[in-house]
Amino acid sequence: MNAGDTGFMLVCAALVFFMTPGLAFFYGGLVRRKNVVNTMMACTAIMGLSVVMWVLFGYSLSFGGNHGGVIGDFRWFGLNGIAMDEAGPYAATIPHLVFVAFQMMFAMITPALITGSLVGRVKFKALFFFILLWSIIVYYPMAHMVWGQGGFLAEIGSVDFAGGNVVHISSGVSALVFSIILGRRRGYEHTAYRVHNIPFVALGAFILWFGWFGFNAGSALAANGLAAHAFMTTALASASAMLSWMIIDVIKDGKPTLVGASTGLVVGLVAITPGAGFVPIWSAFIIGGLVSPICCFTISFLKGKLKIDDALDAFGCHGIGGIWGGLATGIFAKSSINSVARWDGLVFGEYRLFVVQVVGIVITIAVAVVGTFICLGIVRLFTTLRVDTKEEMVGLDISEHGESAYPTFNGLDS
Repeated sequence: MNAGDTGFMLVCAALVFFMTPGLAFFYGGLVRRKNVVNTMMACTAIMGLSVVMWVLFGYSLSFGGNHGGVIGDFRWFGLNGIAMDEAGPYAATIPHLVFVAFQMMFAMITPALITGSLVGRVKFKALFFFILLWSIIVYYPMAHMVWGQGGFLAEIGSVDFAGGNVVHISSGVSALVFSIILGRRRGYEHTAYRVHNIPFVALGAFILWFGWFGFNAGSALAANGLAAHAFMTTALASASAMLSWMIIDVIKDGKPTLVGASTGLVVGLVAITPGAGFVPIWSAFIIGGLVSPICCFTISFLKGKLKIDDALDAFGCHGIGGIWGGLATGIFAKSSINSVARWDGLVFGEYRLFVVQVVGIVITIAVAVVGTFICLGIVRLFTTLRVDTKEEMVGLDISEHGESAYPTFNGLDS
């Protein structure tokens, strides 16, 4: 084992952990002021739930053993048999426990992404149990299929460096399905939903950008050149996407916006995630530059034409950004950068990687759709999914938590 790699990976794990509080600020700033506590509380509760589940059985199901290339087993239940001073099967130079900790943070942020599409109308109880079930039915199998030993998608040659399929497509598609079943916010077609706290949005985006360097560079699982390569592709794609979204704002409205720039940098990070350790640095400029118009068009189409209330654009940003990133990996990947990719991408004259990337994306979408329906069907057996009209009008901060983010201090908040 290597002390430098171990220290690097522990720092990366902490960086990825910090992304979920960043997401709480990002989402919290985007919603109406009467729902900001509820929105941030969703991320907070997931942070606790995901850690407990991961230690008890989540890690073992994701990375322990192999059953049909789809799921693991319970050999490491409660982290039994995982030593703090021995390397595991997935990284030779760091303790097995460090790998567990790093992957635990991915299992934390992924379900939190779903919450953005549901704000202002979902019961907290229903959301909590949905996330519990979704982690078991969707996330753990996806993590195993893509990253686990013997995983089906890994075996066919599909690659995902840091979570395009596992994190973004799975959560984005599930968010879309849940939001459609949940229905639009009351008065959706007649209400202007304004961002209530732009500094929160920017702060959250900056924290996400900071943490994402651990997310992508850490997926090299060592302090080496591949980590440095992933770091640079991450920086370039996010910067390019941010500038691209600013240009879109200027074309549409004549002025660049901080919310637009913040959204752009996030979708750039999403797009580069699956290919950060596979594609040449120059290609990150193209991947990031194109993802903003792709996501912006999708968001406009969903909300303008289809009238789907994906409240904070979880699908429009993470689902579509992840799909573009997975396809872009099949276009630009080079096996000489990372031998995990068996073939080069389309621009280098190979087609096989692109084909298996498409297969991987389709399977991920199918797992997310079917898994979400199953989870919602189970949750509906013991609770309703949606708050009632009065609770929605009052706001979920008060109705679900009895708290106000911005008390007036005039005696009327008691």
